[in-house]
Amino acid sequence: MQWHLPRFLHLGIPALAAKEALMKLRKKTGYSFVNCKKALEKYVDNIEEAEVWLHEQAKKEGWSKALKLQGRKTKEGLIGLLQEGSSAVMVEVNCETDFVAQNVKFQQLVQQVAIGTMIHHKEIIDQSNTYAKRFLNSDELSQLRTGPEGSLLTDQLALAIGKLGENMVVKRAACISVPENFFIGSYVHGSPSESSSWLSNMLFGKYGAMVICSSSEEDPKSDITELSRKLAQHVVGMAPLSVGSAEDEPGDESETKMLAQPYVMEPTISLGQFLQPTGISVLDFVRFECGEDPELSESS
Repeated sequence: MQWHLPRFLHLGIPALAAKEALMKLRKKTGYSFVNCKKALEKYVDNIEEAEVWLHEQAKKEGWSKALKLQGRKTKEGLIGLLQEGSSAVMVEVNCETDFVAQNVKFQQLVQQVAIGTMIHHKEIIDQSNTYAKRFLNSDELSQLRTGPEGSLLTDQLALAIGKLGENMVVKRAACISVPENFFIGSYVHGSPSESSSWLSNMLFGKYGAMVICSSSEEDPKSDITELSRKLAQHVVGMAPLSVGSAEDEPGDESETKMLAQPYVMEPTISLGQFLQPTGISVLDFVRFECGEDPELSESS
């Protein structure tokens, strides 16, 4: 009788060890059983070489899918907000369906875009006595890297398209840095149900805002961290188009001016009236809404 050995028995490697290698590779990469098995057979159960090959194949497949899917509408997606000390970045990455936006692999792509943007921003910011605000478009973002020796974001995008099979776009980013005694409030709303943060300062949602504020007192009476977060929450909820001034009166003509708007937490007074006793001043803000025209958020 002729025995047919399982295909996992390469060069005498026990079937159990080969199966463990397969499970480890699948868990590490997220690729299909068939592709992981093919990679291990090709590289005789060398997990490291198999992983490199899988990524290369997925990238090629991603580029192919990207060309095929190009032009399909990407109205869904996520806003990602990353804050590190006196700097913060907010990015938007789009996909075709909310189902993919809920996927952890898509959220990892958003995180990679935010990290790449933060690294780039910190490399070029002017260490001056005023705050810095700048925007990056899709073409500029695609040429950023995920780290000093990392891959291009355009390659990471292709990899994600290859895995998830939807058209995706790295749409835009806003970057902010502030000097000493200035503060950045940040807030996102509409986080995905399956969202899990891999960084303690990373946030995901459908809406996001960053607010730059300062205090006229060396020892503010209010908790600026919490207050600045509430200001960002107000921007998300009320969608102002400009900061305005403390002299603005509530009314139809000033309904888009932030300080004249009813404070979202206490609608009986304006935001300017709420801030007056705190000694906190609002200098600027950025608001992103997933799927909107970028010009709306960059006009503030």
